[in-house]
Amino acid sequence: MLEITLEASNQWFLNFVLSADTLPQLARRRKASLLKIPAVGRKYASLIEDWQKRAHFGAEVQWVSEMIQEDAQRCLDLEEKIKALETKIEQVAKDSKIAKILISLPGFGPVCTSELAGEIGTIERFGTKGSLALYLGMSTLDNSSGKYQDTKAPKHVNTRAKAAMMTAIDRHRKYVPESQKYYERKRGEGKKHNQAIRALGRHLCRIIYKMLKEERQYEIRPRKGNTHDQGPTTKVASRSSPKTQMRRPKNASKKNK
Repeated sequence: MLEITLEASNQWFLNFVLSADTLPQLARRRKASLLKIPAVGRKYASLIEDWQKRAHFGAEVQWVSEMIQEDAQRCLDLEEKIKALETKIEQVAKDSKIAKILISLPGFGPVCTSELAGEIGTIERFGTKGSLALYLGMSTLDNSSGKYQDTKAPKHVNTRAKAAMMTAIDRHRKYVPESQKYYERKRGEGKKHNQAIRALGRHLCRIIYKMLKEERQYEIRPRKGNTHDQGPTTKVASRSSPKTQMRRPKNASKKNK
């Protein structure tokens, strides 16, 4: 049955599994009844019909059919609980000053910003931008000695905050062309996906630190002399908030000369 979909957690697939009393009955569902199943449209109904033509169940299906359907129901129930929790998180984030600032970053959704706001607590805990980057797992420690040049991962990293940052930054780069170009440049240098995301994260940590220190929101500003390649400028909500711009790495500016 899994050949119908690449993801067993797809809602339409779970609804299809639960649309009959037993699994073998699914192979006999007609198109009219398939189209009545929630989230199953013509596209997925066609996939199911193709599967029905070659569907075959072993003798053990009578023992596992009920268990599979119970698992499918648990998945649907869990999805509903997750949606309810995300709604609550979004409501709580509205009362957090840090979350309000972080959510202005493109790609930073309510769940990630709430997680980061809760783990950061207050920006006064961090004396420098580097300490914030270390705490969020976006920076490494120098492990060089003599001619030996190397870095090592810090031990005191907030793993929950790091996971939220990695997710948010991966989304962020898809919204901001400048960030996407930097990510692609790092991949071109031979870095793996996570390494490129952390490299971008280090630059964002500098911006986040200043945003939280000065209570300003994120804004993409077109560069002077190169306004055609930039997106529209976002207005700053705070009346005392200066504009924030993600700086291009020094190495990249030398190459572009």
